[in-house]
Amino acid sequence: MPAIPAPAVPDRSHEILASIRQSFAEKGFDGASMQDLARAAGMSVGNFYRYFPSKMAIVQAMCGYDLAEIQGEFAEIQKSDTPMACLRARILAHFDEEQMKDGQLWAEITAAAIRKPEIGEAAREMEETIVRLLATIFARVTGRDPEAARQRYEGQAQMLVMLVKAMAMRTAQFGPASPALERQVHAVIDGLLADISTDTAEG
Repeated sequence: MPAIPAPAVPDRSHEILASIRQSFAEKGFDGASMQDLARAAGMSVGNFYRYFPSKMAIVQAMCGYDLAEIQGEFAEIQKSDTPMACLRARILAHFDEEQMKDGQLWAEITAAAIRKPEIGEAAREMEETIVRLLATIFARVTGRDPEAARQRYEGQAQMLVMLVKAMAMRTAQFGPASPALERQVHAVIDGLLADISTDTAEG
C-alpha cells in the first residue's frame, strides 16, 4: 500500500500544523472546534479553512507529515553500516521526553479512530507503511527479499510500532516511565531485534 501523501496545500500548512498540535491534543478531536484551531494558529477561521477544510484533513496532514519524517529516518538507517544498531538507537530516541510530547495527540487520534472509520483508516495506513519500512531493514540484515521479510517479521514490526505508540500515550497520561519500565521495554526491543538479526536466510 503506498505511503500516505501530505495534502497538496501551501507550504505554510506545516507551520500551521505545528502551531495547532497542542490545542488539538488538549481539546481532542471532537472538543477542538475549527475556531479554536484557527485561533491557535493566529488566523481567521475563513483563512484557516483555505488550508484545512475539515478536522479530517488536519488528521490526514498530521499523519502525512509525521510519516515523511519517519521515512527520512529510515533512509538514514538504510545508509548505515550497522542498520540494526542504528534502528535501535532511533527507536529508543523516540522515548525521550521531547519525542514523547505528541503522546497526548496520538492518544486523541487513536480514540477518534474508534469512532470515525476514516481516521482509523489513515492511522492504519500509517502503521502499515512503518511496518513495511521496518521490513526493508530486516530484509537487508537477514538477506531476505523485502516481501518475504515483511511476511516473516510482520508481528515483530507491529510490536515495535505498538511499543513506541503505547509508551508515548502512557507518558502523556502518567509522565515519564520509571527506570524499571524502561528496562523492561528496552529488553523487549533488544530481544526482538536480536532474534531477527540471527534469523538469516543462510542460517
